[in-house]
Amino acid sequence: MKKLKVILVLTVITFLIAACQQDPSPEEKMYDHLEKTVELEDEFVAQQEPMTSLEEQEKKIYDQIIELGTSEMDQIQSLADDAIELINERRELLDSEKESIQAAQEEFAKVEALIDEIEGEETKEKAEQLNSTMKNRYEVYDKLYGAYSNALKLDEELYTMLKDEELSKEDLEAQIESINTSYDEIFTLTEEFNNATDQYNEIKKEFYDLAGIQIEYES
Repeated sequence: MKKLKVILVLTVITFLIAACQQDPSPEEKMYDHLEKTVELEDEFVAQQEPMTSLEEQEKKIYDQIIELGTSEMDQIQSLADDAIELINERRELLDSEKESIQAAQEEFAKVEALIDEIEGEETKEKAEQLNSTMKNRYEVYDKLYGAYSNALKLDEELYTMLKDEELSKEDLEAQIESINTSYDEIFTLTEEFNNATDQYNEIKKEFYDLAGIQIEYES
């Protein structure tokens, strides 16, 4: 349901700034933290494909349930249990994703103290822009995590309701409407997160250029 863009993986070619100096510059120190942040988001990246697969499996089960009549309640209840199992698996992946983002966020926070040490005015301004953009990205992710957690809760409620032979059409329609609203919010936040990621990646390129760090980008 959500396809998230991630921070570009970087491979260093060479430092044009004096790498042989005894004490690394603030820019070099920032580079270390920025690339450690990328590494810490690896687990976040790893969750995207299996999450999509689980979502697709659950959608197939939902479609099967909708096609069945009330006379086939035993089969509906069995399928609903299967769907709830998939929802629990999605929760586990979401929690792993969140842990990865939190670890990366803690690492990224270390760059803020280095910004004041940068001497070049233009480079410092770009570093400040980089910092604020990434902070915004993480804020958007927090909202997205909350929205997705809520959607999982609503999904689970739906399948529990579908197991009830006395379920009314009105209650079912109200639940589906809540779910649709929830996923609309997820879609909006995903777009916002992806835009923030693209913006961050572009600003990071500009920062490295100003800092004299030559790099090669790999998708």
